Amino acid sequence: MYDVIIIGSGSAGYTAAVYSCRAGRKTALIAGSIPGGQLMLTSDVENFPGFPESILGPELMEQMRKQAERFGPEIIYDDASKVNFKSKPFEITVGKRILQGKTVIISTGANAKWLGIPSETKFRGHGVSSCATCDGYFFKEKDVVVVGGGDTALEEATFLANITRMVTVVHRRDKLRASQIMQERSLKNPKITFVWDTVVDEILGDSNVTGVKSRNLKTGKVHVLKTDGVFVAIGYEPNTSIFKGHVDLDPKGYIVTHNETETNVPGIFAAGDVRDFRYRQAVTAAADGCKAAMDADRFIGEHYKN
Repeated sequence: MYDVIIIGSGSAGYTAAVYSCRAGRKTALIAGSIPGGQLMLTSDVENFPGFPESILGPELMEQMRKQAERFGPEIIYDDASKVNFKSKPFEITVGKRILQGKTVIISTGANAKWLGIPSETKFRGHGVSSCATCDGYFFKEKDVVVVGGGDTALEEATFLANITRMVTVVHRRDKLRASQIMQERSLKNPKITFVWDTVVDEILGDSNVTGVKSRNLKTGKVHVLKTDGVFVAIGYEPNTSIFKGHVDLDPKGYIVTHNETETNVPGIFAAGDVRDFRYRQAVTAAADGCKAAMDADRFIGEHYKN
Protein backbone atom coordinates (compact mmCIF):
# COMPACT_ATOMS: atom_id res chain seq x y z
CA MET A 1 0.00 0.00 0.00
CA TYR A 2 1.41 3.35 -1.06
CA ASP A 3 0.33 6.74 0.18
CA VAL A 4 0.91 8.30 -3.24
CA ILE A 5 1.29 6.68 -6.67
CA ILE A 6 2.58 9.01 -9.39
CA ILE A 7 2.03 8.00 -13.02
CA GLY A 8 4.47 9.76 -15.33
CA SER A 9 8.06 10.91 -15.04
CA GLY A 10 8.32 14.28 -16.74
CA SER A 11 8.84 17.58 -14.98
CA ALA A 12 5.52 17.23 -13.14
CA GLY A 13 6.05 13.63 -12.05
CA TYR A 14 9.58 14.06 -10.72
CA THR A 15 8.62 17.23 -8.84
CA ALA A 16 5.60 15.51 -7.33
CA ALA A 17 7.86 12.67 -6.14
CA VAL A 18 10.23 15.13 -4.44
CA TYR A 19 7.40 16.87 -2.58
CA SER A 20 5.56 13.67 -1.72
CA CYS A 21 8.61 11.94 -0.27
CA ARG A 22 9.71 15.03 1.64
CA ALA A 23 6.25 15.07 3.24
CA GLY A 24 6.97 11.59 4.57
CA ARG A 25 4.57 9.80 2.26
CA LYS A 26 5.36 6.33 0.93
CA THR A 27 5.58 7.03 -2.77
CA ALA A 28 5.75 5.00 -5.98
CA LEU A 29 6.71 6.68 -9.25
CA ILE A 30 5.67 4.82 -12.38
CA ALA A 31 8.27 6.34 -14.69
CA GLY A 32 7.30 4.42 -17.82
CA SER A 33 9.44 2.37 -20.17
CA ILE A 34 10.67 5.60 -21.83
CA PRO A 35 10.97 8.03 -18.90
CA GLY A 36 11.49 11.77 -19.01
CA GLY A 37 8.60 13.17 -21.01
CA GLN A 38 8.75 15.72 -23.82
CA LEU A 39 12.02 17.27 -22.63
CA MET A 40 13.80 14.11 -23.74
CA LEU A 41 13.15 15.36 -27.31
CA THR A 42 14.39 18.89 -26.61
CA SER A 43 17.92 20.19 -27.13
CA ASP A 44 18.83 23.46 -25.40
CA VAL A 45 16.52 24.56 -22.59
CA GLU A 46 17.13 28.22 -21.77
CA ASN A 47 13.95 29.09 -19.90
CA PHE A 48 14.04 26.73 -16.92
CA PRO A 49 15.07 28.69 -13.79
CA GLY A 50 18.48 28.00 -12.30
CA PHE A 51 20.45 27.26 -15.47
CA PRO A 52 21.95 30.55 -16.71
CA GLU A 53 24.01 28.83 -19.42
CA SER A 54 21.06 26.68 -20.60
CA ILE A 55 20.85 22.90 -20.27
CA LEU A 56 19.99 20.04 -22.61
CA GLY A 57 16.48 18.63 -22.14
CA PRO A 58 17.65 15.04 -21.41
CA GLU A 59 20.26 16.37 -18.99
CA LEU A 60 17.62 18.39 -17.12
CA MET A 61 15.43 15.30 -16.83
CA GLU A 62 18.40 13.29 -15.56
CA GLN A 63 19.04 15.86 -12.84
CA MET A 64 15.36 15.84 -11.87
CA ARG A 65 15.43 12.05 -11.70
CA LYS A 66 18.49 12.05 -9.44
CA GLN A 67 16.91 14.67 -7.19
CA ALA A 68 13.75 12.58 -6.88
CA GLU A 69 15.77 9.41 -6.20
CA ARG A 70 17.54 11.13 -3.33
CA PHE A 71 14.30 11.19 -1.33
CA GLY A 72 13.55 7.52 -1.79
CA PRO A 73 10.47 6.84 -3.92
CA GLU A 74 10.14 3.43 -5.50
CA ILE A 75 10.70 4.11 -9.21
CA ILE A 76 9.23 1.59 -11.64
CA TYR A 77 10.49 1.75 -15.23
CA ASP A 78 7.44 0.23 -16.86
CA ASP A 79 4.13 1.48 -18.23
CA ALA A 80 0.82 1.55 -16.43
CA SER A 81 -1.62 -0.51 -18.49
CA LYS A 82 -4.81 -0.39 -16.43
CA VAL A 83 -6.36 1.57 -13.54
CA ASN A 84 -9.25 1.05 -11.17
CA PHE A 85 -10.46 4.22 -9.48
CA LYS A 86 -13.93 2.87 -8.67
CA SER A 87 -13.05 1.74 -5.15
CA LYS A 88 -10.37 2.35 -2.54
CA PRO A 89 -7.53 1.72 -2.34
CA PHE A 90 -6.99 2.75 -5.94
CA GLU A 91 -5.36 0.09 -8.13
CA ILE A 92 -2.89 0.50 -10.97
CA THR A 93 -1.61 -2.38 -13.07
CA VAL A 94 2.06 -2.13 -14.07
CA GLY A 95 3.41 -5.16 -15.89
CA LYS A 96 2.40 -8.15 -13.76
CA ARG A 97 2.04 -6.07 -10.60
CA ILE A 98 -1.03 -4.37 -9.17
CA LEU A 99 -0.11 -1.34 -7.05
CA GLN A 100 -2.50 0.00 -4.44
CA GLY A 101 -2.53 3.61 -3.35
CA LYS A 102 -4.45 5.97 -1.10
CA THR A 103 -3.99 8.73 -3.68
CA VAL A 104 -2.85 8.93 -7.31
CA ILE A 105 -1.21 11.76 -9.22
CA ILE A 106 -1.57 11.52 -13.00
CA SER A 107 1.27 13.29 -14.82
CA THR A 108 1.45 11.39 -18.09
CA GLY A 109 1.76 14.53 -20.22
CA ALA A 110 0.79 15.14 -23.83
CA ASN A 111 2.66 14.41 -27.04
CA ALA A 112 2.96 16.85 -29.90
CA LYS A 113 1.45 15.62 -33.15
CA TRP A 114 4.05 15.45 -35.92
CA LEU A 115 3.90 15.37 -39.71
CA GLY A 116 5.35 11.87 -39.82
CA ILE A 117 8.05 12.49 -42.44
CA PRO A 118 11.63 11.17 -41.99
CA SER A 119 13.31 14.57 -42.40
CA GLU A 120 11.20 15.94 -39.56
CA THR A 121 12.75 13.40 -37.19
CA LYS A 122 16.22 14.11 -38.55
CA PHE A 123 16.05 17.84 -37.79
CA ARG A 124 14.06 17.68 -34.55
CA GLY A 125 16.02 19.84 -32.13
CA HIS A 126 18.10 21.19 -35.04
CA GLY A 127 15.62 23.51 -36.65
CA VAL A 128 12.38 21.59 -36.18
CA SER A 129 10.31 22.25 -33.07
CA SER A 130 6.79 21.96 -31.72
CA CYS A 131 7.09 24.78 -29.17
CA ALA A 132 7.60 28.43 -30.10
CA THR A 133 7.82 29.53 -26.47
CA CYS A 134 10.59 26.98 -25.89
CA ASP A 135 12.64 27.48 -29.05
CA GLY A 136 11.56 30.71 -30.73
CA TYR A 137 14.45 32.72 -29.31
CA PHE A 138 16.94 30.61 -31.30
CA PHE A 139 15.42 32.05 -34.49
CA LYS A 140 15.69 35.72 -33.63
CA GLU A 141 15.63 37.82 -36.83
CA LYS A 142 15.39 34.67 -38.98
CA ASP A 143 12.66 33.26 -41.22
CA VAL A 144 10.48 30.41 -39.95
CA VAL A 145 7.63 28.25 -41.17
CA VAL A 146 4.66 27.25 -39.01
CA VAL A 147 2.67 24.22 -40.18
CA GLY A 148 -1.00 24.16 -39.20
CA GLY A 149 -4.19 26.18 -39.31
CA GLY A 150 -5.78 25.94 -35.88
CA ASP A 151 -5.43 28.01 -32.73
CA THR A 152 -2.17 26.29 -31.83
CA ALA A 153 -0.59 27.26 -35.15
CA LEU A 154 -1.74 30.87 -35.02
CA GLU A 155 -0.70 31.27 -31.40
CA GLU A 156 2.75 29.99 -32.36
CA ALA A 157 2.90 32.26 -35.41
CA THR A 158 1.84 35.34 -33.44
CA PHE A 159 4.42 34.65 -30.76
CA LEU A 160 7.17 34.04 -33.34
CA ALA A 161 6.29 37.23 -35.20
CA ASN A 162 7.60 39.19 -32.21
CA ILE A 163 10.99 37.51 -32.46
CA THR A 164 11.67 36.42 -36.02
CA ARG A 165 12.01 38.33 -39.29
CA MET A 166 9.13 36.62 -41.08
CA VAL A 167 6.67 33.82 -40.34
CA THR A 168 5.08 31.76 -43.10
CA VAL A 169 2.07 29.66 -42.12
CA VAL A 170 1.61 26.59 -44.33
CA HIS A 171 -1.94 25.19 -44.15
CA ARG A 172 -3.42 22.24 -46.00
CA ARG A 173 -6.80 23.92 -46.49
CA ASP A 174 -7.96 27.20 -48.06
CA LYS A 175 -9.34 28.55 -44.79
CA LEU A 176 -8.21 28.54 -41.18
CA ARG A 177 -9.73 26.38 -38.44
CA ALA A 178 -8.70 28.75 -35.65
CA SER A 179 -11.02 30.92 -33.58
CA GLN A 180 -12.17 34.14 -35.23
CA ILE A 181 -10.13 36.39 -32.97
CA MET A 182 -6.93 34.45 -33.68
CA GLN A 183 -7.63 34.56 -37.42
CA GLU A 184 -8.14 38.32 -37.40
CA ARG A 185 -5.04 38.91 -35.34
CA SER A 186 -2.75 36.81 -37.51
CA LEU A 187 -4.17 37.90 -40.88
CA LYS A 188 -3.58 41.54 -39.95
CA ASN A 189 0.00 40.92 -38.76
CA PRO A 190 2.41 42.24 -41.42
CA LYS A 191 5.06 39.71 -40.40
CA ILE A 192 2.83 36.67 -40.98
CA THR A 193 2.13 35.34 -44.49
CA PHE A 194 0.05 32.32 -45.52
CA VAL A 195 0.49 29.52 -48.04
CA TRP A 196 -2.86 27.81 -48.65
CA ASP A 197 -3.86 24.30 -49.78
CA THR A 198 -0.33 23.13 -49.17
CA VAL A 199 1.48 20.39 -47.26
CA VAL A 200 5.14 19.98 -46.33
CA ASP A 201 6.58 16.85 -47.95
CA GLU A 202 10.20 17.26 -46.88
CA ILE A 203 12.39 19.43 -44.67
CA LEU A 204 15.64 20.37 -46.36
CA GLY A 205 19.13 21.05 -45.02
CA ASP A 206 22.46 19.55 -43.98
CA SER A 207 23.25 20.05 -40.31
CA ASN A 208 20.54 22.72 -39.98
CA VAL A 209 17.25 23.47 -41.73
CA THR A 210 17.52 25.53 -44.92
CA GLY A 211 14.06 25.09 -46.40
CA VAL A 212 10.98 22.96 -46.93
CA LYS A 213 9.66 21.20 -50.02
CA SER A 214 5.96 21.94 -50.18
CA ARG A 215 3.20 20.65 -52.47
CA ASN A 216 -0.04 22.34 -53.44
CA LEU A 217 -2.87 19.85 -52.95
CA LYS A 218 -5.03 21.36 -55.70
CA THR A 219 -2.44 21.87 -58.45
CA GLY A 220 0.19 19.32 -57.43
CA LYS A 221 2.87 21.98 -57.92
CA VAL A 222 6.01 21.49 -55.81
CA HIS A 223 7.75 24.53 -54.37
CA VAL A 224 10.86 24.98 -52.23
CA LEU A 225 10.41 27.57 -49.51
CA LYS A 226 13.59 28.86 -47.87
CA THR A 227 13.44 28.94 -44.09
CA ASP A 228 15.68 28.68 -41.03
CA GLY A 229 13.23 26.75 -38.88
CA VAL A 230 10.00 24.76 -38.93
CA PHE A 231 7.44 24.79 -36.15
CA VAL A 232 4.94 21.94 -36.38
CA ALA A 233 1.73 23.13 -34.76
CA ILE A 234 -0.96 20.61 -35.63
CA GLY A 235 -1.99 19.92 -32.05
CA TYR A 236 -1.22 17.74 -29.05
CA GLU A 237 -2.41 14.33 -27.93
CA PRO A 238 -2.81 13.95 -24.14
CA ASN A 239 -1.73 10.55 -22.81
CA THR A 240 -5.03 9.70 -21.17
CA SER A 241 -6.34 6.62 -22.97
CA ILE A 242 -6.17 4.35 -19.90
CA PHE A 243 -8.03 6.93 -17.79
CA LYS A 244 -11.06 7.18 -20.05
CA GLY A 245 -14.13 6.28 -18.02
CA HIS A 246 -12.24 6.64 -14.74
CA VAL A 247 -11.84 10.43 -14.53
CA ASP A 248 -13.55 13.22 -16.44
CA LEU A 249 -11.87 14.19 -19.72
CA ASP A 250 -12.66 17.16 -21.93
CA PRO A 251 -13.54 16.65 -25.63
CA LYS A 252 -9.84 16.74 -26.59
CA GLY A 253 -8.90 14.12 -24.00
CA TYR A 254 -7.32 16.36 -21.37
CA ILE A 255 -8.12 15.63 -17.72
CA VAL A 256 -10.64 18.08 -16.27
CA THR A 257 -9.52 19.54 -12.94
CA HIS A 258 -10.86 22.02 -10.41
CA ASN A 259 -9.13 23.72 -7.50
CA GLU A 260 -5.90 23.43 -9.52
CA THR A 261 -5.18 19.67 -9.53
CA GLU A 262 -8.29 17.87 -8.25
CA THR A 263 -10.16 15.55 -10.62
CA ASN A 264 -13.79 14.53 -10.22
CA VAL A 265 -12.62 11.51 -8.19
CA PRO A 266 -11.59 12.46 -4.64
CA GLY A 267 -8.00 11.35 -4.09
CA ILE A 268 -7.05 11.40 -7.78
CA PHE A 269 -5.04 14.42 -8.91
CA ALA A 270 -3.59 15.54 -12.24
CA ALA A 271 -0.51 17.63 -12.97
CA GLY A 272 1.27 19.06 -15.99
CA ASP A 273 0.45 18.84 -19.67
CA VAL A 274 -2.06 16.03 -19.14
CA ARG A 275 -4.43 18.73 -17.87
CA ASP A 276 -2.77 21.96 -19.04
CA PHE A 277 -3.32 22.61 -22.75
CA ARG A 278 -2.56 26.33 -22.44
CA TYR A 279 0.98 26.79 -21.12
CA ARG A 280 2.71 23.44 -21.75
CA GLN A 281 6.01 24.48 -20.16
CA ALA A 282 8.45 22.48 -18.04
CA VAL A 283 8.34 25.08 -15.29
CA THR A 284 4.52 25.16 -15.13
CA ALA A 285 4.42 21.36 -15.14
CA ALA A 286 6.89 21.32 -12.24
CA ALA A 287 4.68 23.78 -10.36
CA ASP A 288 1.70 21.52 -11.02
CA GLY A 289 3.64 18.55 -9.63
CA CYS A 290 4.32 20.50 -6.45
CA LYS A 291 0.64 21.44 -6.11
CA ALA A 292 -0.59 17.91 -6.75
CA ALA A 293 1.76 16.41 -4.16
CA MET A 294 0.70 18.97 -1.58
CA ASP A 295 -2.96 18.34 -2.39
CA ALA A 296 -2.45 14.57 -2.08
CA ASP A 297 -0.67 15.02 1.25
CA ARG A 298 -3.52 17.17 2.52
CA PHE A 299 -6.09 14.62 1.31
CA ILE A 300 -4.35 11.79 3.16
CA GLY A 301 -4.16 13.86 6.32
CA GLU A 302 -7.88 14.58 6.15
CA HIS A 303 -9.12 11.07 5.20
CA TYR A 304 -6.66 8.64 6.79
CA LYS A 305 -5.75 8.50 10.45
CA ASN A 306 -2.49 6.63 9.97
